[in-house]
Amino acid sequence: MLQNYLPILIFIAIAIVISVVPLLAGLILGPRRPDVAKNSPYECGFEAFSDARMPFDVRFYLVAILFIIFDLETAFLFPWAVSLREIGSFGFYAMMVFLGILIVGFIYEWKRGALEWE
Repeated sequence: MLQNYLPILIFIAIAIVISVVPLLAGLILGPRRPDVAKNSPYECGFEAFSDARMPFDVRFYLVAILFIIFDLETAFLFPWAVSLREIGSFGFYAMMVFLGILIVGFIYEWKRGALEWE
């Protein structure tokens, strides 16, 4: 029974070797010339001006979540459009329900002012 798992173990061993060897090669063979600029704290190209744990406005997270939602919507639309002939009218109406729910959510967010910046 263990013979069935031998190809999987070989595959895992090869994957570990392929992933670890370049890291070790870069660590061993890479140049080490630290200077002041390389060792300085880096944050968006300028020196840090406050604590990294400062609170962010919730609108940043809201916009990120809205982006992910509508990005996923387009990810579902492409395969749906390609296979529309095969899935027929049921697939068409199922996608219309999906888009309708997303549009209602978008209108709700718009009316609540989630997309407004001061």
